[in-house]
Amino acid sequence: MTLHAQEQTLDDELTAERTHLDTSRAALRRMRERAEALFATGDKVAGDAYTAEQLGRHMARRVAELADDPTTPLFFGRLDFGAADPDHAGRDYHVGRRHVTDEAGEPLVLDWRAPISRSFYRASARDPQGVAVRRRFGFSTGALTSFEDEHLDRGEELGTASRILTAEIERPRVGPMRDIVATIQPEQDELVRADLADSICVQGAPGTGKTAVGLHRAAYLLYLHRERLRRSGVLIVGPNRAFLSYIAAVLPALGEVEVAQATVEDLIARVPVRAVDDPAVATLKHDIRMAEVLRRAVDRHIGAPTEPIMVSDGSFRWRIGVDPLHRMVEETRREGLPYATGRERVLARVVGLLQRQSEARRAESPSDAWLRRMGRAKPVSAFLDAVWPALSPEGLVHSLLGDPEALAAAADGLLNADEQALLRAGTKLGRTPKATRWTTADAVLIDEAAGLIERPAGFGHVVVDEAQDLSPMQCRAIARRSEHGSITLLGDLAQGTAPWAATDWRVSLAHLGKPDALVVPLSIGFRVPAAVVAFANRLLPALAVDVPAAESLRRDGALDVRTVDDLVAATVAEVRAALGHDGSVGVIAADDAVDRLRAALAADGVQTATADEVETAARVTVVPATLVKGLEYDHVVVVEPAAIVAAEPRGLHRLYVVLTRAVSRLSVLHTEPLPQPLG
Repeated sequence: MTLHAQEQTLDDELTAERTHLDTSRAALRRMRERAEALFATGDKVAGDAYTAEQLGRHMARRVAELADDPTTPLFFGRLDFGAADPDHAGRDYHVGRRHVTDEAGEPLVLDWRAPISRSFYRASARDPQGVAVRRRFGFSTGALTSFEDEHLDRGEELGTASRILTAEIERPRVGPMRDIVATIQPEQDELVRADLADSICVQGAPGTGKTAVGLHRAAYLLYLHRERLRRSGVLIVGPNRAFLSYIAAVLPALGEVEVAQATVEDLIARVPVRAVDDPAVATLKHDIRMAEVLRRAVDRHIGAPTEPIMVSDGSFRWRIGVDPLHRMVEETRREGLPYATGRERVLARVVGLLQRQSEARRAESPSDAWLRRMGRAKPVSAFLDAVWPALSPEGLVHSLLGDPEALAAAADGLLNADEQALLRAGTKLGRTPKATRWTTADAVLIDEAAGLIERPAGFGHVVVDEAQDLSPMQCRAIARRSEHGSITLLGDLAQGTAPWAATDWRVSLAHLGKPDALVVPLSIGFRVPAAVVAFANRLLPALAVDVPAAESLRRDGALDVRTVDDLVAATVAEVRAALGHDGSVGVIAADDAVDRLRAALAADGVQTATADEVETAARVTVVPATLVKGLEYDHVVVVEPAAIVAAEPRGLHRLYVVLTRAVSRLSVLHTEPLPQPLG
């Protein structure tokens, strides 16, 4: 075949693929219009109001799931199966973000989570899995521009040499995080498709895609176990609201619109937080020993009966002796129920014993009204308040921290006298729980108390990102909400910046109630250039964590470390230069320098955004170092590393986070000497 004929064939194929894209978009539009019509007429076809409401919710969700973004490709790959696969021989399938069918129900695009689609990520020249040709498509703002083929049956495999794959990975990013369905690597795909019953922990170096893996695992599990997880729910836990805003668009882009997202503070927000603890006090409140202190404090409210119950129903007087009352309390205590449930159980047992006495005397069962009256009788209520009084989480913590004797009894052998004194002196209690100005650490204690008193609602699956900064008590808060579900734990021990940051994933997993979870390291990065990774890796020996050093497959990018005379002026000039390239620009500095830098950029006519403003026209974001975790920018300007390190006890860990936010270029500007590991 002549070169001209080859080019003509390729042009014809590209035209055919563009036609298939147009056909698929039209089919998706018809699917959405059908769902909208059903949503509009659902109340007319439903038999009753409840059915109409349920149908309406289902169709509203379906309409949202079928939304189409014309700037995003509907499919990104194609699989052509050869004779080696008897089930699919001679067939080809386009792989995309969601399932699209024609009017006859035949698939035009297969969802990336479908079983057949697995081969798009796993097939190789060594193991073709029946795939003769794997095709990848290049797009520009939703328009199909190119394609490249790997003839796996001939041993052809591009891997990371794929021009289209590389372009997609390195594509400049402005705004929120995107999905990675077109670029998932085999080791990532294995984690994404892990069973629902499996809890996994991903120790991911910067740029390895651990956040994307967690989000795509959530999407995959929702696809595979839709009804089960729709009932029990899926929760994404992030370190702060800026991070949640940054990742918020990923799951909706994959058609998953019903996933809860929260910070740990959101989960435990039973009381308004209106004060801040001293760091030493906060660290003590987050200590795992406080869980046992609170358990003892709850347990001390359970008393022993000292006298019988005598209660009249107007016709007879009934008596329950001390011994049977004592057995009821002890039997309920041994059952290990939440405290409030235990109180209800004791009451039910008392009323049940009164019922049996009545049945023996009258030879018939008493009415429900009689049972309710006995449950409210003053002798019964007095007994219950004496041996199992009602408790509120806020009231328990308030009384514990406000009563030296109660704290000493609950903390005996756990907290020494100095620690008990620190707790009492460091907590400014109001006269009542409602009048108290609670702190974030107090909210953790109150949530622990709530877990002892009542059973919180749980989720079928929980994804926890930046988990290295969870305290033991925060881990327990998440564990209570995933007791009967699984978790995906994501983090990097080298990026731990909290005073209680984890140093061993096994310890964190034990606190999360998943001690047997698989710990999987991801050390090969695709987003952060090798020069940037190598520079940040200089800090690793000083961070005292046992993690593999990050590696990068990116040989592009740029690193520029400069001593300057005027930090503010140099920052403005660097940002101006960065705006000459495509993509986002992140200016990262110590928290107290952010306002000054934003003002200087504004004075120079540069529009800037804050970290939580992801939907903005501004390409430049000025971010405090303490809020940059989990975020990334094409060009990062780090201002005065020494100030970032000096701002907090784990400043070198914070600097490691800051230096690994760049996905194309990193500029480091400083007047003070660089921290010693970087020098």
